[in-house]
Amino acid sequence: MSLWKTICEPTGANANVLIRLVVGGVFLNEGILKFLYPVAQAAGRFAKIGIPYPDFFGPFVATVETVCGAMVILGLITRPAAIALFIDISVAIFSTKIPVLLGHGFLGFSLMELPHYGFLSMVHEARTDFSMWFGLLFLLLTGPGRWSVDARLAKKA
Repeated sequence: MSLWKTICEPTGANANVLIRLVVGGVFLNEGILKFLYPVAQAAGRFAKIGIPYPDFFGPFVATVETVCGAMVILGLITRPAAIALFIDISVAIFSTKIPVLLGHGFLGFSLMELPHYGFLSMVHEARTDFSMWFGLLFLLLTGPGRWSVDARLAKKA
């Protein structure tokens, strides 16, 4: 079996569609918001956080989140899409939540203004990020399920 076929294998239960809808839906929404409100959600926010080249990475991240979020919802090339989003959310956690944990900026990433800092504040601020991270990990490990475009394409092949 080819590597591509192994990566795109439509394994997993029918209920995996529920995880795909939630995880893909959140990323699709966030990607669209980055296009609609670039100053608040994309390049402007990235510059404030300390992400390098925010005018490039704002639209780039918006595109990745929109396209890969839609692919996850559909179950189309799910694992590669989940890998891209896994990298995306890992960078988001690293650049925005680690400063909250430490209570100060680091490696050029700035600290958002919050009433409290430390472990509990970081977990609170990262609850959606962690949910997306584990949802993507779940999809990477189990696959999109039988109710996916990947499964339909595998049946035809």
